[in-house]
Order: sequence, then structure tokens, then C-alpha cells
Amino acid sequence: MQISLLCMGLTDESQIIQLMQKYEKRLPSHYNFKRVELPDIKGRKNLSQEQQKLLEEEAFLDKINPSDYVVLLDEKGKSYTSTQFAKFLNNQFISMAHHLVFVVGGPYGFSEKMYQRSNAKISLSKMTFTHQMVRLFFVEQVYRAFTILQGKSYHHD
Repeated sequence: MQISLLCMGLTDESQIIQLMQKYEKRLPSHYNFKRVELPDIKGRKNLSQEQQKLLEEEAFLDKINPSDYVVLLDEKGKSYTSTQFAKFLNNQFISMAHHLVFVVGGPYGFSEKMYQRSNAKISLSKMTFTHQMVRLFFVEQVYRAFTILQGKSYHHD
């Protein structure tokens, strides 16, 4: 099983990078977790929202294989508790192909084609966070899901 976090834009805050790396190192090797940060769209300021989403779509789809199970991290997605998210991951491990790809879009969300390509949408919160914070929260939740599935004492209900 491989889990990838595909992100638009680079993380430039060293504290967030350090925290993400802390949780990534804690993940078991069989998760084969990989964070992929794509460069921001060049000339973004001169493009419409729709143009930006279409260019981001190209960059994302270039990194996604037809057999990948794609989950958009999207405010319109389904909300899970940490325990429910752990069950979601476990179900994916049991029932699917080898690659689970979670996608963090740009500032205006996803193109229609990305919504059509996705297999699922998950919302981390009804609140809005920076794209860099979403990455950190997501990686921590993947680690938390692992501890829940392993019965470790990290998570408390």
C-alpha cells in the first residue's frame, strides 16, 4: 500500500516542515507515505480562478495514475471523526489497489475534471486553513489513524 499527499505549492515555513516530518517519520514503513509538493502555477496573479484551476488540474493529473484511488481534501467533502477516518483508511487498505492519493488543491479549489476524477472527497474541517496547515493536520491524522488501528495510546476518545 502506498499513501501519497499531492499538494499544490511548496511548504516554505520551517516549523510546519519540521512537524510534518515528525509525523511522517512515525508512520509505519508499509504505509509507504510520500508527500509530493508541486510548484505553484507561474504567473498566477495574471490568471483567472478558472485558468488557475485548469493549470493545477494538468499538474495533478500528470502525477495521478488511472488505477490510483484519489481523495480530494475539499471543504465540500465528507467529515470524519479520527476514528471514522481510521476505519476509512483501513477499508481502503483491505479493498483497493496499491495507491491511495490525497490531493490538496490551490487557493480556489479544484476544477470540475478533478472532481470527476476523484473517488472521494474528505473535509478536514468546516473552517478554512492555510494549505500548509492542511498538510500538517492531514499527516498528523494519518499517524493518528495508524495508532487507532494498532490500539496504541496516542488517541483518546
